[in-house]
Amino acid sequence: MHVRTERNDPPVTRLLDAPERLAVLHATVPDMAVPDPDFDGIVDIAAGLFVAPIALVTLIDREWQWFKAAVGTTETRAPSDQSFCLHAAADGAETSLVVLDATADPRFMRRHHVVGPPFLRFYAGAPIVVEGQVVGTVCVFDVQPRDNVPEPLVEQLRRLAGLAASLFKLKDEARRRALKEAALSREEQRHAMALEAANIGSWLWDIRSGAIAGNSAMKRMFCLPADSSVGAKEIFGAINVDDRGATFSKLRQAMKADDEYDGMFRIGDTGRWLLGRGRVHERDPKGNPLTFIGVTIDVTDQQASVQRTRLLLKELNHRVKNTLAMLQSLARQTLRQTSDPAEFMTAFAGRLQAISEAHGLLSDHEWGTIRLADLIAKQLLPHVSCYAEQIEIHKDEISLGPDQAVGLGLVLHELATNAVKYGSLSVAKGKVVLTARNVVEDGDNVLHLTWTEVGGPPVREPKRRGFGSILIERSLDKVLGSSVKVEYLAAGVTALIRLPL
Repeated sequence: MHVRTERNDPPVTRLLDAPERLAVLHATVPDMAVPDPDFDGIVDIAAGLFVAPIALVTLIDREWQWFKAAVGTTETRAPSDQSFCLHAAADGAETSLVVLDATADPRFMRRHHVVGPPFLRFYAGAPIVVEGQVVGTVCVFDVQPRDNVPEPLVEQLRRLAGLAASLFKLKDEARRRALKEAALSREEQRHAMALEAANIGSWLWDIRSGAIAGNSAMKRMFCLPADSSVGAKEIFGAINVDDRGATFSKLRQAMKADDEYDGMFRIGDTGRWLLGRGRVHERDPKGNPLTFIGVTIDVTDQQASVQRTRLLLKELNHRVKNTLAMLQSLARQTLRQTSDPAEFMTAFAGRLQAISEAHGLLSDHEWGTIRLADLIAKQLLPHVSCYAEQIEIHKDEISLGPDQAVGLGLVLHELATNAVKYGSLSVAKGKVVLTARNVVEDGDNVLHLTWTEVGGPPVREPKRRGFGSILIERSLDKVLGSSVKVEYLAAGVTALIRLPL
C-alpha cells in the first residue's frame, strides 16, 4: 500500500475504455446513475474522518462519473475525463491518490472546479475494486489546501472503499439471486405441470358460438358438473369477480396481438388459484379469431408458496433497512466518542460483528426464532480463551425473535467488551455467570437474564457514561417493556435484563 502525491498523468484513457473493467462495472451496478442511500453511511464516515465538506462514492463509466452517494454537493455526475477520481483509479487497486493543493498540480490546476466554484483544493481518493477491476472510488474534497495527510487516515479511506466494494457485491448477489429465484419458480411451475399431467384441464373455445369443449379436470377446477355443456358465460362466471376483468382483458389482448395468453385467477370464493395458458388456434380469412385452445392448472399450492416467499422477502427487506439505519447510527455515535481512526474502526467493527452474528443465526432459521444459548455462544466466544471455564450458564430453554436477538446480541457484545477491558474477563481466572429464566408475567413469557462477573479486579462505577453504556441501555428499545440495569458492585459488574418474548 502507498500514497501517490505527485507524478505524471496515468494512462487514464486506457482505464476509461478497458472492456474488462466496463463489463464488471455494468454487470455489477446496472443502475449506476441512480443514487443509493445504502451508501450514505460510508460518505458520512469519510467526511467525518477527514473533516471534509465533500465526500463521494463514485462509479466511473466511459463518459460519466456517477455519484452513488454524496455529502456536500447536489450533483449526481461529472464528466469522467475531467475527474480527480479517474487518476486515483488509473494506478490500480493498491494505491490511493492524495492531492494536497490542486492549484499546484499540473494535472488539475486548470480544471473548472478548481479555477471556478467551488474552488477545490484538497483531494483524497481510494479505489473501489470489484472482481479485480477498479469501478470507482470513495473520495473526499476540501476547498482549503492541506500540508499533509497522515497515512493511517488514508488507510481508513481504503477500508471504506473496501466496505463500498463489499456492499456493491452484496447488492449484486442479492439482485442475481432474485433473478435466479424467479427463474427457478418458473421452472418449478413447469415441472409441476408435467408431474400433475393427470390434473391438467384442457379446453377449446369456439369464439363465435361461445361453446367451450373441456375435459373433466377443467370442469372440476371451475366447479362445474362433469356432464354439463359449458360456455364462456359459465367459465367467466366461475372466476372470482375481482379477477374477471383482468382475465378477460388478457385473453382479448392475446387474440389481438396473436400472442400467448398467460394469466392467474381465483375461482369464486374457494381460495383456489388457477393458471390458464393458451393462444388463438384458428382464424378466418380476415384474421378474426375463430378458436382459442389452452390448458388450466391448479396452482394453489404454488401461489401459497409465493405468498410466503413474498412475506419473507418483505420481512428481510424491513430488517435490512433497520440494520442499515442502525449501522449508520452506530457509526456516527462511535465516531463521536473517539477522534482516533484506529480506535473508531476497532469499536465499530466489533459492534458490526455483533450484529452480523445475530443476523447470521436468524438467516439460518429464515428469520424465525433462534435459541438463546446459540446467541450467547456466538457473542461471547470471541472474547474468551476457554468458553467452558470462563462462561457459566444456568438457563431455561428460550427462543428469541429477530428484534430480541439483534438487541440482546449488542448488549452481550458491549458487556463482554467491557469485561475484557476492565472486568472479570481481563484476568485469567475471571469468568461470567449467566442466569436466564423464562418467567410468566400476567400470562406473558418474559426473559429474566442476569449477567454477573466474578473473579475479576475490584470495580468502581465510571464517572462518565460512555457510548457503550448508553448502547447497553438502548439496544432493546425496539422491544416494548424491556429494560437493562447495570450495577457496578465492588465484586464485579452485574447486569439485569428484562426482555418480553
